[in-house]
Amino acid sequence: MTFGRVNPQFRLEDQGIEGLGNVYYNLMEPALIEAALKRGEGSLGKGGSFLVTTGKFTGRSPKDKFIVKTDSVADSIWWDNNAPMTPEGFDALHADMLEHMKGKDYYVQDLVGGADPANAIDVRVVSELAWHNLFIRHMLRRPDREDLDTFEADWTIINCPSFKATPEKHGCRTETVIAMNFDKKTILIANTEYAGENKKSVFTLLNYILPGKGIMAMHCSANHAVGNPVDTAVFFGLSGTGKTTLSADPERVLIGDDEHGWSDRGTFNFEGGCYAKTINLSPEAEPEIYATTEKFGTVIENMIYDEETRDLDFKDDSLTANMRCAYPLHYIDNASKTALGGHPKNIIMLTCDAFGVLPPIARLTPAQAMYHFLSGFTSKVAGTERGVTEPEPTFSTCFGAPFMPRRPEAYGNLLREKIAKHGATCWLVNTGWTGGAYGEGSRMPIRATRALLHAALNGSLNNAEYRKDPNFGFEVPVAVEGVAELLLDPRKTWDDKEAYDAQAAKLVEMFSNNFEQYIPYIDEDVKAVAIG
Repeated sequence: MTFGRVNPQFRLEDQGIEGLGNVYYNLMEPALIEAALKRGEGSLGKGGSFLVTTGKFTGRSPKDKFIVKTDSVADSIWWDNNAPMTPEGFDALHADMLEHMKGKDYYVQDLVGGADPANAIDVRVVSELAWHNLFIRHMLRRPDREDLDTFEADWTIINCPSFKATPEKHGCRTETVIAMNFDKKTILIANTEYAGENKKSVFTLLNYILPGKGIMAMHCSANHAVGNPVDTAVFFGLSGTGKTTLSADPERVLIGDDEHGWSDRGTFNFEGGCYAKTINLSPEAEPEIYATTEKFGTVIENMIYDEETRDLDFKDDSLTANMRCAYPLHYIDNASKTALGGHPKNIIMLTCDAFGVLPPIARLTPAQAMYHFLSGFTSKVAGTERGVTEPEPTFSTCFGAPFMPRRPEAYGNLLREKIAKHGATCWLVNTGWTGGAYGEGSRMPIRATRALLHAALNGSLNNAEYRKDPNFGFEVPVAVEGVAELLLDPRKTWDDKEAYDAQAAKLVEMFSNNFEQYIPYIDEDVKAVAIG
């Protein structure tokens, strides 16, 4: 039987998905929570939040992602970064999943990826778990109810955690698989309950489609000045670098926290919600995000809580350090109703430097911006991927290599063109360690980071005095109101200055070795930055 609101000409049967049990189309939050509770998928939390654990998969499985290698994409995919799957393997996987699904109940959401109607895609998400349907309803954009009567998806995602792939038959690595087929416009996800795979699949998809239209796809958060969307800022960064936290600024309007496009019309959010890390979340430092953890329908992932009071423990990471909450964008009081902004006036590249070498903020020339964008230096933070238990220095090009189907230069050249055309100022901001490397120093104080960002965004850093960093050549402010001068010079924060110098030399060499792969593809000014 079918329940809910759906285009009668676009049911699952019309897509060849037949023989299921009950199918629930486009249920809203109360009904999805009722279903998830009835099925024993989780527990009701304070304020009507939904508390859930995701089993052994508490982060993404990037090594289990595949793109089907068909003629239409064979020459445009960055195969060094994206594992190929044969069309025959995908077809077998698809057929076996559909057979496995027969007789079982499924939940369907018809949603939109992209706040700019001119560049949006319609996505149907078919979920085995009711709470996954709630999660993706938060994460993507929800069409008006009446539009569901004529909705036809461009792409379909089928998520079946109870299905286990067969590597020999399906051409994947393990029993877990995330497979994307551009010809069939279908994404298959199996054997993982981690909900983040749903949203990142859509991000990967848009990261391929939009650059082909001359639109920059960005792994970034974004906000703009109150009453002035022209004053937009974007924050590039991998998970754990502060994209969500730093963009949720009560003094600015939140456009979105993770995934955006930059077209000739300006900035637009891909999503309709936020997916925030909750470890050590506090009402003092991050009041807007903290408040969402007790709002109706917020999905709370992998958090320890008191069984009687349902109070959340924001410090207990015994399940994972990657505990999170997912909520609709409007749960942030100062969120944009349109999720649209102007052309970025400021571009912030967030890095979590576990070496303790980089300053808390630096101003970049366009060539330096390209160098650091292609480098994408950060540290993987515990829990964001399986097996990462402490900060791990890494280079993730474009600050999002796991989600980049095209070669890095495709995104780098688009960014460079847009910076030149619209005159954005670029900054590198270190939210990682100071006073020593991981294990000896301490994390950069969030209040200092916020003060530095405010100074950058309000223009007061334009007239500041700068020094040239001896390691990377970028400009570092000498003094900023509200920030200890000692913090602005990382070498001074170390007790052992010679140890800092050795650490800095090591990091510069790491940058240089990593960047060699881009030398054949870049202009002379960026080469000059790379060579020093």
